[in-house]
Amino acid sequence: MALNSEDLITIPGAVSRYVRLENGARAHYMTAGDVGPAVVLLHGGLAGSSGAAGWRMLMPFLAENGFRVYAPDRPGYGFADTREEYWPRHGWKSHTDFVRMFADALCLDRFHIGGNSNGCQNSVYFMLNNPERVISAPLIATGGIGNFAGVPADQQKRSTALRDAGPFDGTKDSMYRMLDAITFRKEALVDDVLEMRTRAARKQVDSLASSNLNRPPDDPNEYQWWNVAGRLNQLTIPMIYLHGLQDASAPVENAFLAEPLLPNIQFFYIDQCGHQCQTDQPDIVNNVFLEFLRDGKVSSETAERAGISKNRPALV
Repeated sequence: MALNSEDLITIPGAVSRYVRLENGARAHYMTAGDVGPAVVLLHGGLAGSSGAAGWRMLMPFLAENGFRVYAPDRPGYGFADTREEYWPRHGWKSHTDFVRMFADALCLDRFHIGGNSNGCQNSVYFMLNNPERVISAPLIATGGIGNFAGVPADQQKRSTALRDAGPFDGTKDSMYRMLDAITFRKEALVDDVLEMRTRAARKQVDSLASSNLNRPPDDPNEYQWWNVAGRLNQLTIPMIYLHGLQDASAPVENAFLAEPLLPNIQFFYIDQCGHQCQTDQPDIVNNVFLEFLRDGKVSSETAERAGISKNRPALV
């Protein structure tokens, strides 16, 4: 699988690289920064997602401020290896194993980890099963936040935004409809990103379809690994969680329900913001991530801009 120059957008300050994983897969990633603490950022789960598409605004900013940033293309996305033996057939287990192998290949023993949407869920699975490797975790907008907290399914609000937008059918128009359904700031839907995502999604159709992320494993032992309810609030890893108030894909009401059950996590609710907070409100998210990763907390001024929850005192 070759990476063609026309398939990838240019991100000033970031470069495209490959690394060979222990299982033989060829993993593609974007990276920015040469010194400082390592940060691994995991993109979302919509068809066509990738490290470049999800983190193009945050990566250079963190690198300019003293971090080494890595944004891999997870199996089924971007320019990940499309050979059948590397399809993510075991769902979250496959994706979590990928993060471990990726970190091992780059000799990242301990690092910060962050993710958006599906990548947020992947980050949580990695932390729960490899807590000794995670320094801290800034997380963004997952539809699984209620499940992580143990909110009963019948109390959680369901969204039809992506279903109403229709599936990806191989065209750039269908890609636009999906992204339009989850994006508040429409100017973020630039043509070169749409083109990149469309090309990547076409290559990954079969691999992505193999993942079955929402289906519980049949094996009872693997189910214990898969089931996260009641486990996240036991971690002592510093964490923050950001959610857009206008998120049409993962209703913010579920974050409201989850918050009191996750007292170890500081919640933020960003206004004029959809599902991909880091591209809808990049200035706010960039500064929240920087301060949290650098200082272990978010300043009062930045926290107010980011809509820090008033439901309980700020964690400091």
